[in-house]
Amino acid sequence: MTIIDFNNFWSPSGGGVRRYHLEKMKYYKTQENTLLVFVMPDSKTYTEEVSPSLIIEHVKAFKMPLYNGYRFIWKNKQIAPYLQKYNPDIIEVGSPYILPKAVSKHAHKICPQARLVGFWHADFPVTYVERFFSHFFGKKIGSIAKKLAFAYAHYQFKHYHGIQVSCKEIIERLESEQFKNLFWIPLGCNIELFSPNKRDEALVKELKQGDEKRSIIFFPHRFSKEKGLDLFLKAYSILAEKMNPVPAVVFAGTGPLQLLIDVAQKKYKHLHYVGFLSSEEEMARYYASANIGVALSAWETFGLSILESMACGNALIGASAGAAREHVSSSGAGLILESYKADALAKCLLELCEQDLTQKQKAARLYAEKFSWDNCFSNQLKIYSTIISSRKS
Repeated sequence: MTIIDFNNFWSPSGGGVRRYHLEKMKYYKTQENTLLVFVMPDSKTYTEEVSPSLIIEHVKAFKMPLYNGYRFIWKNKQIAPYLQKYNPDIIEVGSPYILPKAVSKHAHKICPQARLVGFWHADFPVTYVERFFSHFFGKKIGSIAKKLAFAYAHYQFKHYHGIQVSCKEIIERLESEQFKNLFWIPLGCNIELFSPNKRDEALVKELKQGDEKRSIIFFPHRFSKEKGLDLFLKAYSILAEKMNPVPAVVFAGTGPLQLLIDVAQKKYKHLHYVGFLSSEEEMARYYASANIGVALSAWETFGLSILESMACGNALIGASAGAAREHVSSSGAGLILESYKADALAKCLLELCEQDLTQKQKAARLYAEKFSWDNCFSNQLKIYSTIISSRKS
């Protein structure tokens, strides 16, 4: 089986989509009887033969202004030569803008036997379109914009033979929008790396600042409104007045609301910023040294960071929708934030900080152990095989 991946959501400094592709390449690198070709948007064009079963085709692509490292593939010369070169059985497209239609047009001409598969990495009609228009123009306009966005998605994926989705709630939403051939594929977690065993006692001591009762919260999310950074900081200001000791918080990452972190650090002694952590080992160390995690985005399509946090034994506060709710509800490892308000979040944080979290932390770890990248991609191979077999029936 030969598989080609195209995805304009790839970025060297990206989050969940980057992790998905890195883990996918790691898995297929050692697979027999398969070849994975990842067409990677890059600053120059060249071929990287990683192993007999993994090739990375670096393709020079337009760099998106104001977007951290993202590049955009859409031209004929960025697509057609690779379909001709590899004549794939499966073509996967993981971003919904322009690329799915461009790929299907070339595939129809060059390799009509190939099966086209989408991956719904971002629930963009709701996450980006409806939320934006509702915020600026009201809910009625937001609802209309969402319908148009779903119509656009239907147009882009019209000739696709399947779409992979990692959240059951989103599968239900897509079904309600008349999408067919949906495949549930939960992503994975490196449960050996992300483990309570990565706890760093020296780091814990440093963050607790001499008070063993002090809770530690790790916030490794993009600094944006979507991820709830402003909400969290407002809730923390409430806690700072009500709690003693106030929790220590470690922020890791980058994003447009970076200035809020800088201001808050000057105001609150127990807020710490450690920059963008590119090392998984470092991420695991901070996760495991905390005891509480937050997942405040209601638009997560799987939430890799949620699972990594749970694998390290963190109790969670999750948003009331999307993958955050799915993981927290299914695991019993935390609390659901039913009202997206600072005082409601402060109440949830206070409740977790003041209780014995032993059972919730155990539940978090046990839940995360159900997921692994090997399971994810072995299931994906079965999905691919099912889709390929449909062309013969």
